[in-house]
Amino acid sequence: MNITSSNRLSYKLIDESDSEFLYQLDQNPEVMRYINGGVETTREDIVNKFIPRHNAYKNPNKGWGLWKVTITATKESIGWILVRPMDFFSDRPIWHDIELGWRFLQSTWGKGYASEAAIHIQQALAKQPENKIFSAIAMHDNAGSIAVMKKVGMEYVKSYTHSDSQLGDLDVVLYSMENTSISRKYADR
Repeated sequence: MNITSSNRLSYKLIDESDSEFLYQLDQNPEVMRYINGGVETTREDIVNKFIPRHNAYKNPNKGWGLWKVTITATKESIGWILVRPMDFFSDRPIWHDIELGWRFLQSTWGKGYASEAAIHIQQALAKQPENKIFSAIAMHDNAGSIAVMKKVGMEYVKSYTHSDSQLGDLDVVLYSMENTSISRKYADR
């Protein structure tokens, strides 16, 4: 799957050659605040944990993986958008419910880049009829991520404890939306 550029941003699936970018992104305690309490990721964790975990769900044909987000005008890489089935690392992945997530350099916060990227990628994925739902999770007090979820068109579903093999149990909110482009497509026939 190829995702075309949006208004200000371009996208490419991350691979092992992006390890240094992933490391640099995780070196700000504020960026990591709602992920692991602000602990910076080590290079060893990027290579030995993060990249293998990413490769476990990466599927270029379906658009699953981390999409590196770059400002088209300056060629500066500023963050990523995660795409994978909800609960992928559980006993029961939800294949038709696509999880979206994001992580961006703090210097880019408040400029609409995360929203632009998340909306653009969600709309590209919405063309695949197997993607029936789009969801995202965030910690309760992560107002920035929750604002992005709302801008994408997601609505609050519930609060719950999300279990992650690497991050542990996290108290989160779940936001979701149906893939309305599929229902509109069939309604127009």
